[in-house]
Amino acid sequence: MKQPFAIILAGGRATRMGGGDKGLLPLGDSTLLAHVLERIEPQVAATALNANGDPARLEQFGLPVLADPIEGFVGPLAGVLAGMDWAASQGADTVVSVAADTPFFPCDLVARLLLAAEGMEAPLALAATPDGRHPTFGLWPVALRDDLRAALAGGLRKVVQWTDAHGAATAVFPSQGDPFFNVNTPEDLAHAQAIWEAQQ
Repeated sequence: MKQPFAIILAGGRATRMGGGDKGLLPLGDSTLLAHVLERIEPQVAATALNANGDPARLEQFGLPVLADPIEGFVGPLAGVLAGMDWAASQGADTVVSVAADTPFFPCDLVARLLLAAEGMEAPLALAATPDGRHPTFGLWPVALRDDLRAALAGGLRKVVQWTDAHGAATAVFPSQGDPFFNVNTPEDLAHAQAIWEAQQ
């Protein structure tokens, strides 16, 4: 299988942080999004950002910026679909999604997702820890993009509802240190800063 592409999901409205782009919040010596990029880029063939609004605010990252292909902030699946369409246009078979507010996800995320989906005709897998799935971290086959588009147009919003219908595999990661800890509030950002400092 060809190396996957990646889509960083940054299309949410960050209401619990007072709005704006969570990915541009400071963490350590850079931003949340820069840390996410540093983690995902060595694992994939190419990376794009899913974000709505003026793409110029993100040009510092030098990445394609893809808006949701469906209006109305319908959730992370719209960002996944944007990534699937982009990856397909570039000749890729799969795209991996990661969240822009989760700076400490595993450095072997992609390898473990690919392993979990091995042997599937349409490789589809979600990341999980023993306490549950993390559906914004997944491996998505571009061959299913029109199926997903139809599901979204029909009102489907829950990630796992669609992935379960397609028999998605699960890649389970150890929960030590909460690898999928994400920043939703100012308190979370302070906690992320403490984690970053402890890692230095």
